Amino acid sequence: MAEVSGLDEAAAEKRLDGPSSESMPPGTSISRVKLLDTMVDTFLEKLVAAGSYQRFADCYKHFHQLQPEMTQRIHDKFVTQLQASIREEISEIKEEGNLETVLNSLDRIVEDGKDHKGPAWRPSGTPEKDLCSVLAPYFLQQRDTLLRHVQRQEAKNQALAEAVLAGRRQVEVLQRQVQGQQQAWQALHRERQELAAVLTEPE
Repeated sequence: MAEVSGLDEAAAEKRLDGPSSESMPPGTSISRVKLLDTMVDTFLEKLVAAGSYQRFADCYKHFHQLQPEMTQRIHDKFVTQLQASIREEISEIKEEGNLETVLNSLDRIVEDGKDHKGPAWRPSGTPEKDLCSVLAPYFLQQRDTLLRHVQRQEAKNQALAEAVLAGRRQVEVLQRQVQGQQQAWQALHRERQELAAVLTEPE
């Protein structure tokens, strides 16, 4: 068991050192997402090596002497659950922080920076100028975005106002039609009353 533990520790130390320069061509770089995964794997290997079965058995000597197979199963289950729990926590952290997208974006920024031949930005020594040079494009972009939103909203408001006016005109037309029908009905009613009065007059 001690030999196996020693091999695990040696393998973990080798992985911690990262890929050798011989296996990677010059000028290539590892993505930060893969580097993070490698760090997690290396950490877990180190953790498992630190909590080897031999050390676990040394902590519970009497139980190990009585139940060596049970001790082995307990250790294996403990290591498996510990690794699964740590990987689950790391996955939640990556999802909550959107780490893969952020790290990939950082990789792209670094790669784009390699192709940039001009001089890099340097502070001028005047905080006001530096702040304006950084914030002015952002605020101008926000202003343009707000103007577009305002124009779209004004167009919607104009369309709604026209729809309301059209609705009012339709209501007025309907009201006139109703009034005309009422007047026609009242005239017909008066004619009927006059006709009934004439018919009921004694001869």
